[in-house]
Amino acid sequence: MGTSTEDAATEFHEFFERHYAELARLAHLLTGEADAADDLAADALLALWHRWDRVRAAQHPTAYARGVVANLARSRIRSAVRERRRVALFWSQRAEYTEGPDVPAVVDVQGALRRLPFRKRACVVLRHAFDLSERETALTLGISVGTVKSQTSKAMAQLEQLLGTRAAASELVGGRK
Repeated sequence: MGTSTEDAATEFHEFFERHYAELARLAHLLTGEADAADDLAADALLALWHRWDRVRAAQHPTAYARGVVANLARSRIRSAVRERRRVALFWSQRAEYTEGPDVPAVVDVQGALRRLPFRKRACVVLRHAFDLSERETALTLGISVGTVKSQTSKAMAQLEQLLGTRAAASELVGGRK
């Protein structure tokens, strides 16, 4: 093939090197699963490579990449919820089912994030952990700036209620654990 294919491969490689860690961190914060984060980032980058001509021509390729990660994370969460429901249904039908206390000893930021609905979680993570503007967050998630503002505000109030203090939300900025 010609030089344009080589140029595209070089551009993609540079994009990969520049954004892989950030995309993995985003996946980790959205799903709460450190082990799955690398896989989701890799899956997102593979999808981007398959559409690289479109991505490289996009006005905001990084926002496009974050959106792909967010969509993959949402799909993973939905699959996990469906699986938990199937398991719960199976165990609830067993005669020896006993209910034990389910009291967490410590509520951490990641645990609290997992309790938020996906859109609220995504807005908080992108705004506070990735320090994106409201506009950049809206672009990444494909929603309006007003929705970003309201979802972030509601999410922060919910986190404050879950954690007991706004200071705990500053842990988001600390990065991947």
